[in-house]
Amino acid sequence: MGFRNISRKLNPWTAPIGGDEQSARLVEAAGATVDADDEYGWRRLSGDASRDLSPLSQDRMRETALYLWDANMLANRIVELPLAYMLAEGVELRTSDPDMQEAITRFWRDPINSMDVKLPKKVRELSIFGEQCWPTFVNEVDGHVRLGYLDPALIATVVVDPDNPEQPIGVVTVRDRKGQVRRYRVIVNGPESVFTSRTRDIRETFADGDCFFFTVNDLSVSRRGRSDLRAPADWVDGYDQFLFGEIERYNFLRAFVWDVTLAGADEEKVKKRAREITAPPPGSVRVHNEGEEWKAISPDIGAYESAAAGRLFRNHVLGGSTIPEHWFGGGGDVNRSTGDSMGEPTFKVFSMRQRFVKHMLEFVGCYVIRQKLIAKRGEPDWWDERLAVEAVFPEMTARDTTKYAAALSQVVTGVMIAIEAGLLTEEAGAALIASVAGRLGVELDPAAELEAARTQAASRRTRQAEEDVFPGPAAPAAGDEA
Repeated sequence: MGFRNISRKLNPWTAPIGGDEQSARLVEAAGATVDADDEYGWRRLSGDASRDLSPLSQDRMRETALYLWDANMLANRIVELPLAYMLAEGVELRTSDPDMQEAITRFWRDPINSMDVKLPKKVRELSIFGEQCWPTFVNEVDGHVRLGYLDPALIATVVVDPDNPEQPIGVVTVRDRKGQVRRYRVIVNGPESVFTSRTRDIRETFADGDCFFFTVNDLSVSRRGRSDLRAPADWVDGYDQFLFGEIERYNFLRAFVWDVTLAGADEEKVKKRAREITAPPPGSVRVHNEGEEWKAISPDIGAYESAAAGRLFRNHVLGGSTIPEHWFGGGGDVNRSTGDSMGEPTFKVFSMRQRFVKHMLEFVGCYVIRQKLIAKRGEPDWWDERLAVEAVFPEMTARDTTKYAAALSQVVTGVMIAIEAGLLTEEAGAALIASVAGRLGVELDPAAELEAARTQAASRRTRQAEEDVFPGPAAPAAGDEA
């Protein structure tokens, strides 16, 4: 943040000749307040080429994306469909330490945080705006964490590490009504020693609190994120305009004119008849002789061509967003088999975004645990096992297990044959079976399962040998008396 220095100096026009400073009239210097460049004196390792949008383009992108999400059904689905698949069933943060789990649960259920309610909003806005900034408020006594929210429109500058341009270190806001600027330090789950000394000096100037800062659709040298709707914005708007045009065209389709042909009439008779004739009301009867012919004419709007054009525009947008046509009311040539295969690329893209959201939540959870440990014992090591947090998401779709069940049976049979033939080790066979079991949602450790199976097999052989040496009493035959 810049500092305004109000200084006094001699006015050369009013100072007396001879340089008598004591008798000189003093005036205040005039000037403007200018914020110093946060990275003055540093040379970017990535060069001078910018990979970000201009501030004006960034603002326009946000406003356009928000408008399209709110007013355009196709753009709304591009944002809401991934959100529903990722978060419709909820998400949990888990850790193996019971004490740390208590801190995580308290953070999640805090009446201000309300993560079950606010998380979908945060992920939605991450998609719309391309970035999220959450200032944090930490209780210094017990380390409890609460999250705030900073509108991306209020972010003026994101400062990056001069030694590592892909690492943001601070967020500077625009000036408020009082002319004040806030400087938030971007959270890194580790001690300040992970940065170089000059980077630490820059981070010390961000003294208005800490914040989380996440971006999507960006590059390594980008400072700001980009909306999921930036690329398809013009196309979804064009598709909307096309549909409104089709509505007007279909209104014309409902209109028609009466074409009246007068046989053998000259121009004077045609004009006379035109003055006399009126359009018949609906359901009325028109009587005329063979010299007059009435015909209703409607415009030909080419509805088939319009349907083909509409499908072309819609699929261009949906294809760019990796969403199948039949997910947006267009059946096309789709059956269940092709529908399943067409959905796989979509779920891969959704999984990539879910993985990023998973990272966000685990990063926040790690920070929550760090603050609790700092309040009790001081700064923990960044590799401390107690900091391990897992965000657990449910399956995106109901998994079709029939084909994997059939595959498991075939793999088990094949593995047994290969082991008996000496073509495969038991360890490799267990790994093959575990890989197929994973498709059914059962995670197995091949080495541990093989060891446990050998132990159980040895126990069964021992028990069988004991039964052979000391057989028990024979069961009574049917009909025998006790």
